[in-house]
Amino acid sequence: MKEFRKFISRGNVIELAVGLIIATYFGAIVKSLVNDIIMPPVGSLLGQVDFADLKYIIQSASPESKPGAGDSLTEVAISYGAFINHILTFMIVSFSIFMVLKTYNKMKDQLNFFKDDELPTAPPPPSREEALLTEIRDLLKKAK
Repeated sequence: MKEFRKFISRGNVIELAVGLIIATYFGAIVKSLVNDIIMPPVGSLLGQVDFADLKYIIQSASPESKPGAGDSLTEVAISYGAFINHILTFMIVSFSIFMVLKTYNKMKDQLNFFKDDELPTAPPPPSREEALLTEIRDLLKKAK
């Protein structure tokens, strides 16, 4: 239990959990944006088409099909309208993530918030030859 508590209290695990929760609800917002705001006007422009209802029916449902009936046929269809909605949702989410990362990288470059190499480093010590040449130079200056 102690090891689990140590693992779960790490900053990375908590940050990951928060990011996952935010991403889930961001996806829900974008899905609502696509399905409820963008697609109705697009469907209206195309002649009162609801993209979510667009499908290619392979096999129609039998008229007597009822939930729980064992031998009734259910509809088999390819829902390409829902697929178009998902593609549009993906494009909006991808563009949003691109813009966030672009802003992050610009901020990182301009403000130098995230650079680790800001601390000055000591110059490397002179090589053995340089030290001997410096000593010879100093001795020659004293001899004059």
